[in-house]
Amino acid sequence: MSQPIIYLHEPMKEEQVEAIRKTAVDYIIVDASRDTAQINEEAIEIMLGWDKELGQRLLNSESSRLKWVQSISAGVDSYDLNRFSEKGILLSNASGIHSISISEHVLGVLLAAFRGIQTSINNQTTNIWTRENISYKQLSMQKMLIVGTGHIGQQLAAFAQGLDIQTYGINTSGHVTKGFIECYSQKNMQRIIKEMDIVVNILPLTDETYQLYDETMFKAMKPGAVFVNVGRGPSVNTNDLITALNDGQVSFAALDVFEEEPLPKESPLWNMDNVLITPHISGLTPGFKAKLLAIFTQNLTQFLKDGTLAKNQIMLQHGY
Repeated sequence: MSQPIIYLHEPMKEEQVEAIRKTAVDYIIVDASRDTAQINEEAIEIMLGWDKELGQRLLNSESSRLKWVQSISAGVDSYDLNRFSEKGILLSNASGIHSISISEHVLGVLLAAFRGIQTSINNQTTNIWTRENISYKQLSMQKMLIVGTGHIGQQLAAFAQGLDIQTYGINTSGHVTKGFIECYSQKNMQRIIKEMDIVVNILPLTDETYQLYDETMFKAMKPGAVFVNVGRGPSVNTNDLITALNDGQVSFAALDVFEEEPLPKESPLWNMDNVLITPHISGLTPGFKAKLLAIFTQNLTQFLKDGTLAKNQIMLQHGY
């Protein structure tokens, strides 16, 4: 049998590749960004990052030796999780890497809305000095519902509490989580959401979270609530959100992810004064490669020892 391969679809620095090579001495390390020679695809056992075309071939091959894929993102909704499960392939994500970046992003867009900063930026583009169209509110003591209490949600709660924001959480079971005044199960979300001034979506995309934010959910919100989405675009019914924004049921929305990306130029969201659009940048993180490598190396060491993963393993049946 040919020597097994670790396939690096995510470009790494030479010293990072060498660190992987020293950890996995019995493997051939293929860096897709540098190595252009033909390889034996069937010998790939581990993949860092996901090459969609190559990955699909391996998933469809009866002779593939693929055993584990390390995703570079926290969300894994783009993977064929059923096929992974059928073939017994492990999948781990990059959860935890983006926590600080996304938390800072959420607070940044909230301050832009609450302190009139977005309006001032718009006025600046036309050389207008005025306070007449600037609205402002106090961010402290607002009730924030963080929908998703994992690494990112907990980090956001910690940061938000530094501004005296009252943080509440939604998770699958309603289990108590550090940093939250109270947590509730997703099935009770409509009951509690009516009390919240700010709703922040950080959920992964699953069958249960697809189109979670629809007309019914928006109508259940406190009138004039602020909505932030840094989770997944398809969790939101865009047309229903636009209606809620036009009706004032949602007073402001900061959106970093969308049902369709890039957001189509004809989308009404572009021209709405009460919407702040960012192009899926909330997770951009300084030193990302080094942080990803730390997760991958820890998992690689464990995998080589006994075929299991040390952290961030995806429960394929749940999708997260």
